[in-house]
Amino acid sequence: MTQTNVVVVGAGFAGVAATKQLAKKLKKNKEVTITLIDRHSYLTYMTELHEVAGGRVEPEAIQYDLQRLFARKKNVNLVTDNVTAVDHDKKVVTTENGSYSYDYLVLGMGGEPNDFGTPGVKEHGFTLWSLEDAIRLRHHIEATVAAAAVEHDAEKRAAMMRFVICGSGFTGIEMVGELLDWKDVLAKEYKFDASEIELIVVEAAPTILNTLPRQDADKAEKFMTKKGIKIMKDSPIISVGADSVLLKSGEELPTKTLVWTAGVKANTDTAEFGMEQARAGRLVANEFMEAKNLEDVYVIGDLVYYEEEEGKPTPQIVQAAEQTGHTAAVNVVAAIEGKEKHKFESNYQGTMVSIGSKYGVAYLMDKFHLSGFFAMLMKHIVNLKYFFDIRSGYYMVQYLFHEFFHIKNQRNIFRGHLSRYGNVLWSVPLRVFYGSMWCFEGVKKAFGLFGSQSWFGDNVALPFSWLQDVTSGASEVVEEVAEPIFGLSYVYGEEPMMVFSKAPDWFNSIMEFMIPTPEVALLFQKFMTCVEIAIGLALIAGLFTWLASAATVALVVSFTLSGMFYWVNMWFVFAAIALMNGSGRAFGLDYYVIPWIQKIAGKWWYGTPKSLYK
Repeated sequence: MTQTNVVVVGAGFAGVAATKQLAKKLKKNKEVTITLIDRHSYLTYMTELHEVAGGRVEPEAIQYDLQRLFARKKNVNLVTDNVTAVDHDKKVVTTENGSYSYDYLVLGMGGEPNDFGTPGVKEHGFTLWSLEDAIRLRHHIEATVAAAAVEHDAEKRAAMMRFVICGSGFTGIEMVGELLDWKDVLAKEYKFDASEIELIVVEAAPTILNTLPRQDADKAEKFMTKKGIKIMKDSPIISVGADSVLLKSGEELPTKTLVWTAGVKANTDTAEFGMEQARAGRLVANEFMEAKNLEDVYVIGDLVYYEEEEGKPTPQIVQAAEQTGHTAAVNVVAAIEGKEKHKFESNYQGTMVSIGSKYGVAYLMDKFHLSGFFAMLMKHIVNLKYFFDIRSGYYMVQYLFHEFFHIKNQRNIFRGHLSRYGNVLWSVPLRVFYGSMWCFEGVKKAFGLFGSQSWFGDNVALPFSWLQDVTSGASEVVEEVAEPIFGLSYVYGEEPMMVFSKAPDWFNSIMEFMIPTPEVALLFQKFMTCVEIAIGLALIAGLFTWLASAATVALVVSFTLSGMFYWVNMWFVFAAIALMNGSGRAFGLDYYVIPWIQKIAGKWWYGTPKSLYK
């Protein structure tokens, strides 16, 4: 059977979704090869560009290497190159460095900013449509604010401190929201009053955030106005200069920074592909995402023009990008396998916009209106769901680190309370003490010290009974014991209260199944004692402290359920949780071992990330 080549151009949300679907559906078909071509070796998480531009996260936080995304996808070839032409007759895609024949072609090259021919935007404005755009804007803002802080001329200083955002869609509002968050940090760093920074949103339409229900858009506008953001509606920009922005009304806004987020058009590289275009250069497709008047060519994402309703094309949002990508992929598979094709059916779950790191508004499933903390929490959940959908546990974890655990300046919904940037040095004494305690208890039981049952004795202790040595000393000297009390300490005449006075029946059943005989009980007792010593040594050395601490919590749960754990020792759990915060990296082996394991395991599982894939 001849080889079938499927070529996907563009590794954005749509291209990645289509390629993932193709790889999954065709993984057993050895005669099919999928080639994914993009000018970058990574997926840019476009919806978070404002976080990089606004100094909240570093660029790597929204860069997802394609090799990591397609690890173990043997039927996917990655190519880092720029597509220059498509020959529909010969079925060949030409790039700057090669050419690729195809049987089926999926175009997902996305869009680019639309300046509508406004003079000066290309020369003096900043766009926010790529990682390079975000980094360039971030560096410009930092440099401009640093220069303004030492500028003596009041008018020049004011112009440098004035930031104008053109467009009140999601990108523009999220960008001004990041600047709202960032201005206090910049003011502190460069020693000026944060109120000197002026933020202005300029919108040609009479309302803002027009893809949201009015009640949500109005709530967002009220929040921004309250925070001092100036919103100028019915104010089209007619030209942009190096030092100012001119409005249609004749008003001039002196500024060194104009961020243009007013519109999107199709990737202009596709203009030479010989395909029918519609509004804003988008390529026309039918309900199967097939390009008009072309066979075996599919169009997806921001690039496609397909009217779900008359006059209403698919929106240029992530949900539509992924859904058009899935539709195209399913229909390519159907064509290969000779099955019936499926029409595109949209299922948009809602829209949401963040205004800084702590506030947002959302409208979900046509009935739920959220704002503030819950809207932002939902946005993070949606982002995490994306990584689940593309089956990337690695980048799901990385997202959590970048957004919550490695965040600076309290710029998330938890105000930095989850940040790991605290000094873990002060946990070293606790770690060593905690580990020494576990070692001491284990050695005591192994050698029968201080009246404990030795491994070499004649009697076999009941399962888990060795833990009782930790708190049994006081009760042995009590001739008459008073009623049990609840507390964190106990004295002569008092008995500490157990968490459970006896093991639950279901737990006893599990233990009887696992430990059916005294011989197995003895073996299990010795094994658990070795585990206890191993945990202690690991904690003292600072090796695998997260796992050792997690094992401690699991053991305490087991001991509690066995009816042999006292409230007085419940601090075991909270000490273990405290030590899970990277305590092994301060004067511990985890400083060396964990990065080494991450490097080796990452190379084994994902391979070596490259800047060019061929």
